[in-house]
Amino acid sequence: MQVPLSKPDVSEREIERVCDVLRSSRLSLGPAVPEFEQRFACYVGTGYAVAVNSGTSALHLITRALGIGAGDEVITTSFSFVASTNCFLYEGAAPVFVDIDPATLNLDPRAVRTFLTTQCEINGNAVIHRRTGRRVKAIVPVHVFGVPCDMQPILELAREFHLRVIEDSCEAIGATYHGRNAGTFGDAAAFAFYPNKQMTTGEGGMIVTSDERIAVEGRSMRNQGRDASCEWLQHARLGYNYRLSDIHAALGIGQLERITELLASRARVAAAYNRRLAGHGQIRLPQHPAGVTPSWFVYVIRIKGTQAARDQVISILRSQGVGCQAYFPAIHHQPYVKKFIPAGLALPNTEAAAATCVALPFFSQISEAEIAYVCDQLKVALDQVLNGPVAAVA
Repeated sequence: MQVPLSKPDVSEREIERVCDVLRSSRLSLGPAVPEFEQRFACYVGTGYAVAVNSGTSALHLITRALGIGAGDEVITTSFSFVASTNCFLYEGAAPVFVDIDPATLNLDPRAVRTFLTTQCEINGNAVIHRRTGRRVKAIVPVHVFGVPCDMQPILELAREFHLRVIEDSCEAIGATYHGRNAGTFGDAAAFAFYPNKQMTTGEGGMIVTSDERIAVEGRSMRNQGRDASCEWLQHARLGYNYRLSDIHAALGIGQLERITELLASRARVAAAYNRRLAGHGQIRLPQHPAGVTPSWFVYVIRIKGTQAARDQVISILRSQGVGCQAYFPAIHHQPYVKKFIPAGLALPNTEAAAATCVALPFFSQISEAEIAYVCDQLKVALDQVLNGPVAAVA
């Protein structure tokens, strides 16, 4: 049996919406994009939404709109997809990686406070990192795997130290923290709609904010720096071609109409995995704190063993047709990032998660038979690697 790691869930209604745009004369800069934005802002609960061509673009434009650039630093997690760090590297800012909570795998507010109180000096409203002399400007909590970060202490730190908060909600549409949607806590947030996400536009992303200035600047920068009042070839600021086409937006509207169904289907798949894998002594299942409703982006387990053993389990699963992936390699180990961080940076919880996590096949239409096959193959692989002789992986 072949079971892919992910697969989009697109119905005939979404296909018809896309075909309607293709039959029209407005493939871009038409009515579908503002409709998608209005519906998305309403769903999330923010004043504004700005559609762009990727979650990475959304993070980048938020970074620029908040004036984060050369000489600045941003506190964030290394246990994430690289885009959450790249967004401020683009602007000449640098990351400050702090460790994660070992249970949720999210940015640990206690580690943030330790950094701010032991490694920084306060000069008025400015926070200066003693080692680098750079100004710390923002915190970027990443809602990893669709589990919201502990936002209350993060917001308290932001107020105490006069820091901006950018939520990377790219994996967390529909997730809630004490009854409030992820993406509504910070100055702005980014969502993403790649095909492996809970909803997709093929490629696409969204800035959400209740700050009108951020929304206005975001709309301008995504469209080559044009303002709404400008002529087509008049540009008010430096911008980019980060537009989302009406074709993609039409798909997004259709997906958003089904978002409750899509999220419920993924929750049922996660529950099925939990039932089949519960009680296995070599597996740690996903954990969610009280007051949090996750949005299931992926289903990630942790193997109780070494990184070498985890990698062997992945190799065996792939040989049996099971799509799986090590989620996530730590960003601070990426070669191009090393020049921005101190040598010997110690992030023990991040290192442990990066060495032991495995994402299993996860999508809304996966069948019970496929789930059973994945779980059976996983148990066989674990027994072979952890309880039997370990052969070298070619």
